[in-house]
Amino acid sequence: MEKHLYLIINKEAGSGNGKKVADKLEKQLALLSVKHTIFYTEYAGHERLIVQQLAVETLVPWQEAQEHDLFPLLVIMGGDGTLHSAVNALYEIDPTIPVGYLPCGSGNDFARGTGIERQLEKGLSQILRAEEPQIIQVIRYEDAVQNEKGFAVNNVGIGLDAAIVQAANTSKTKQTLNKFNMGSLSYLFSILKVLFTQKGFPILVDINGKSMEVSRAFLCTVTNHPYFGGGVAIAPTADPRKPIFDLVLVERINIFKIFWLIYLLSRKKHMESKNFHHYQTSKLRIVSTIPEYVHADGEILGEQNLDITFTIHEGLFWFTDN
Repeated sequence: MEKHLYLIINKEAGSGNGKKVADKLEKQLALLSVKHTIFYTEYAGHERLIVQQLAVETLVPWQEAQEHDLFPLLVIMGGDGTLHSAVNALYEIDPTIPVGYLPCGSGNDFARGTGIERQLEKGLSQILRAEEPQIIQVIRYEDAVQNEKGFAVNNVGIGLDAAIVQAANTSKTKQTLNKFNMGSLSYLFSILKVLFTQKGFPILVDINGKSMEVSRAFLCTVTNHPYFGGGVAIAPTADPRKPIFDLVLVERINIFKIFWLIYLLSRKKHMESKNFHHYQTSKLRIVSTIPEYVHADGEILGEQNLDITFTIHEGLFWFTDN
């Protein structure tokens, strides 16, 4: 199938790594004589406007692909946050339009979890060789309290991981460290801070036809593939090609047990711990009457009470396995 790539590129992704990769990409596209049009984002959220305009004027649903001699393919190049924003903008208009992805962020968990190559030439080859999209499960969430809904390509976190993201994003040292490509240090400092300050909070969980009350939730993450936090395999059994997602739940325990659990996590033995709870389902509801930070794909949704229902959505992503 002959394709015309419509690329949306975030040059600021990965603390500026996006610009370097974008320069390489342009050379590769010219070398391979690939038909393409490039749009560079100019500010935070700009990708949403570009996606919406393309979805209305240019892109077509996959079921109409055979009607076009030259298939217009949307390709996002950036980090997980850029992909999250673009996918949500696209699905508001037509969730059956496929998406290609070239990762150049700092975490790249979606690429890692789905088998998309993180090296540019290999990732571009996966897109160019593909003849049809793959079905990758994404998480659909809807909060009845905030009247907010959306999609997450990686995970939705309540409590610890969201508080870490919030602390890192508001860190006074983050911008300085980013200038030296050391933004990950800001994230590390935030982890250490939040580990000591995050309190347990009560939640109600409806899962697999059962309700359970958790009095001191600490880490509560819904994920559709194994990774979060830039390559941490929090849910090793999660599979983005199966129509289920995983819930990881850790209750507040003393700091020594937390560090022991982190050690087990580094050895990929955390699922053996009695302090680590893991569930799989295709529908889930979590209620909290205590305001907590919530994030979707590393994007903070707010500090809020919540009543969130999670379901599965079949996303169409354009790449081929190696």
